[in-house]
Amino acid sequence: MTSADRPEGHGEGTIPPGEELPFFVYGTLRPGEVNHDLFLRGRTAAEEPARLPDAALYEGPGYPYAVDRPGSGSAIAGELVTPVPGAYGELLLALDLLEEYAGPGHPANIYDRTAREALRPDGTPVRAWVYLAAPPLAHRLARSGTPIPGGDWLRR
Repeated sequence: MTSADRPEGHGEGTIPPGEELPFFVYGTLRPGEVNHDLFLRGRTAAEEPARLPDAALYEGPGYPYAVDRPGSGSAIAGELVTPVPGAYGELLLALDLLEEYAGPGHPANIYDRTAREALRPDGTPVRAWVYLAAPPLAHRLARSGTPIPGGDWLRR
């Protein structure tokens, strides 16, 4: 099983080999933001609003960090992005590079890619990849980071 076949970081269970999950994006990959045009334009079949429960958003140096906050009741606003057929592997690799994700538990990771349930506006859960701040960074943010009120990068 490769890193693309399983979630990382938070014990969310396994992803069947070959299953292509959508991505939950919450910062510069959202429509209208700089990385959306660079990485997603022409590579998506669908983009729809969603929320990531039990997570908090923190300011970063020009981009945000999402941090896992189980049981907090907080949520992050974003979009579910479904790649066009045939573009999944290429997009997964490009996003891993953008998010500085080097693989499961790698000490150089800025973000960990993990599978989480995001919620559509009607409350329907959708399993999706999300890039969360890697544990050392998440701990620093919890101690001294600047939270983004309401968990919405676009309304900061």
